[in-house]
Parts: sequence; C-alpha cells; structure tokens
Amino acid sequence: MEKIRSFSESIDVTNKRIILRADFNVPILNEIIQDKTRIDLSIPFIQNLLKKKAKVIIISHLGRPKNLKDKSLSLKSVFNYLKEKIDSKIFFYSDKVTNETQKKISFLNANEVIFFENIRFNEGEVKNDDEFAKNLSSIGDIYINDAFSCSHRKQASIHKITKYIGNSYAGPLFMKEILSINSILDDKKNPTTCIVGGSKISTKIGVITSLIKKVDNLIIVGAMANNFIKFKGNKIGKSLIEPGSEKFIKEIYDTAHKNNCEIVIPFDFAVSETTDGNANFKGLKDVADQDIILDIGPRTIEKIKKIIDVSKTVLWNGPAGYFENQNFMKGTISIAEKISSNTRLKSLISIVGGGDTISAIKNNALDVNFTHLSTAGGAFLEYIEGKNLPGVEVLK
Repeated sequence: MEKIRSFSESIDVTNKRIILRADFNVPILNEIIQDKTRIDLSIPFIQNLLKKKAKVIIISHLGRPKNLKDKSLSLKSVFNYLKEKIDSKIFFYSDKVTNETQKKISFLNANEVIFFENIRFNEGEVKNDDEFAKNLSSIGDIYINDAFSCSHRKQASIHKITKYIGNSYAGPLFMKEILSINSILDDKKNPTTCIVGGSKISTKIGVITSLIKKVDNLIIVGAMANNFIKFKGNKIGKSLIEPGSEKFIKEIYDTAHKNNCEIVIPFDFAVSETTDGNANFKGLKDVADQDIILDIGPRTIEKIKKIIDVSKTVLWNGPAGYFENQNFMKGTISIAEKISSNTRLKSLISIVGGGDTISAIKNNALDVNFTHLSTAGGAFLEYIEGKNLPGVEVLK
C-alpha cells in the first residue's frame, strides 16, 4: 500500500499549534467514564508533545448528537479526567468553531492544552463542510490524526481538514493499528472465523457481505443476530431488530453459499422481559412474546468454542450480549476466554476489536491475551475488508 505520512520525533513542534484528533468516544454514565482505555492510550503522546513545548489543541467526538446542545454527550467528564492526568495547564473550549475561534484561543502558550467540546456539536463536522473545515484548520499549524477508529468517516475533523492544513500526519496509535492489522492479515492462516456482534446492525451488513468472501465461518451474535433468527422464521419476542433487513440477510446467505462460508447464528438464548432483569435460558422454539433476547445460551457457546478450536485465525468485533448487565455477559466472557486461551497456546492468530468489546472485557477484569487488541470499531472491520478509508487516504 502507499506510504502513510506519519508523525515522527524529528518534526519540530516547539511553539507550534498541534491539532490532535483523538478518539475519546468513551462510555459515560451520569458523568462518570465507564471505560478509560482510549483516553489512557492517548495520554503518553499528549505528554510527549507537551514535553516538546507544543501548544496542543485536542479534538474528539462523543456519540451521535441529535440535539447539538445534548449535555449527555458533553466531553466535560473526559476533560476533568485529563486534568487529573496531565501536569500542564488545560482549558476547556465549549464554543462552536467559527472564523473567530483562532482569535479566541490565541492566549494558548507552549506546554498548554485546549480541549474542545464534542466536535459533533458543530453542524459542519458530520457534513464534512468546507467552510467549517477551513475554520477548524485555521486554529493549528500541524494536524495529527490519532483516531484510526474514526477514519472510515468523511467528516471534517478527519477528512476535509487536511485540504486546508498542509502539515498533516497520522499519530502513533493510528499507525500502530494499521501496522498490527497489516502484519496479521499478511500472515493469515486458514480456517478463518469471523465473529460479529453488537447492536450496530445496518453499519455492519455491508462489511459482512465482503468478509464472507474471505472467511470460512461467520458467526453472528448480539442484537444483529435477532434479524437472522427472525429471517429463519423464529420468534424473537420484543428483541431489538432492524426493520427492512430481510433483503440484506438474503444477500448474505446467497453470498455465503457461493463462497462456501458457513454462517452460524444462535440457537439458544438468555432472555428476560427487561434489560435489567435476570437471565432465563430458552431454546429456539421457546421464546415468548414478552421476551427480549439478551445473550447467547450455553449450547450456542459450546458450538462457537468448537469452531474456534478448529480455526487458525479469528477476527472478533462486538459483544455477544447485553454486556451492560452482568447477567448477560456469559457469552462474551466465554468467547474472550476461549480466543485468549487458544492464542496463548500459539495455535491461533486473533484480532479483537471494537469499543464495546473492549469495555466488556475490561469491566470483567479478564486476564486475556490476543495477537492484536484494537480500540477501533467500524474502521477496524472496513480496513480488514480492504476498503479505502477516507481518513487514511488523505494521509497518503
């Protein structure tokens, strides 16, 4: 592949304004950060820039705000955490980005940080708007994208900003993701199994269709599996589904048949009438109208373990159940421990990715070992799929 412009230690950042696009899209509940992994991984690089007397301007997003003033998606909690961890002056900038922003932050000195509020509170961000990108670029001298997980998005702080700021680079976390995934895919051994879970259904349907052509087994878990279960004519009660997914699922099965890829979907479940309830285990024909499928059941877990045992490479993205409730963590924990065990025995190459997957593992303090643990989600899958990611392309 073409070489990516990556930030190096030889680049002089003294008194330069560095726009650092970070990934602090972390789970926050009642203003308390539930998983600090992504933040903690970024801190060493921030500290390194400050040590070199840079003026650091940090930009990130959080969630998908429908209301541009949605305080539940404020990054203030992340700012407060960084303030504890970074031994430099750090300021919070809550205004929108305009052509006046450059003047407003002109007070920033070397070895200081300005942390911007959720960049998606600006309408121009998601629209990849030229004027917004121009205003954003005007506040910095050097741009560094260290958010590989966002690089499948054509959004201003990832994509169009590079049109207006010549000194644009990939950061160390960004490069580590790409180099790790490349090295593993180059050495990929078959049989290959891909386990896809989580609740982002529509965003993964296209990825699945492409992955089918590259893997021997495709295991669907999490809320996405509900669509497949229903497609097969089974009841799913009040479980989460995506309306209109039938045509995609038919295409997936047709593609799998042509490419000799076995699709595995759950056939027993942990259900409850509410997401905060206890787990009741039921078979495929026993799901009642009031039930919500919230995890895979013991027989499905055993089936997945057997497939992992005969696999040489496993890609896993997305938890198997509603990991926010410990009663529905059994499937995710079992998959994590099996992949980890086989990786330790050196019989398996494993790539595990996705913010929710990592949160589920961290929340249970699991002692696991994978060939590569990626903090990226959609970008992780699309890169494996072989797509040209907009945020990567502009740095080539």
